[in-house]
Amino acid sequence: MREDEPNGTGGIDSDVLERIGRRLRGSARFSTVEYRPSYAPNALVADFDTRYFPAAVARASLRVRWFVTDDFSAHYLEQYRDGGSWECRWDRHPNSHNDREHFHPPPDAATPGEDTAFARDWRDVISRVLSELSERIQSFWE
Repeated sequence: MREDEPNGTGGIDSDVLERIGRRLRGSARFSTVEYRPSYAPNALVADFDTRYFPAAVARASLRVRWFVTDDFSAHYLEQYRDGGSWECRWDRHPNSHNDREHFHPPPDAATPGEDTAFARDWRDVISRVLSELSERIQSFWE
């Protein structure tokens, strides 16, 4: 399905991406927050400060895409020094593998995911994602 079709995700909502970027920049847990690609951003990528993680974690990042239809994708990825990874993804978009709203669970964000429900407002969605990621980070230290 093409993005500009009525049942598609529509175009990127750059206003919402900018607001999400401002929110993430206000958190000490992120070392960088960038719009990518820089010439025509369609995603926000926030790299976590690796001091929140054990030494085995080389990089942890959150990639967010938000569409004018309020569809979205929030993809979290940990990359380990040994070459392994751990990832999950929160999604709302048309697809053939799940309900429109779904979660792809760790450790590999497998498809199909688990059908779920998300709030309509981007602030609530991002709060949920960040809360669940805080639990993940805290689990390293328990």
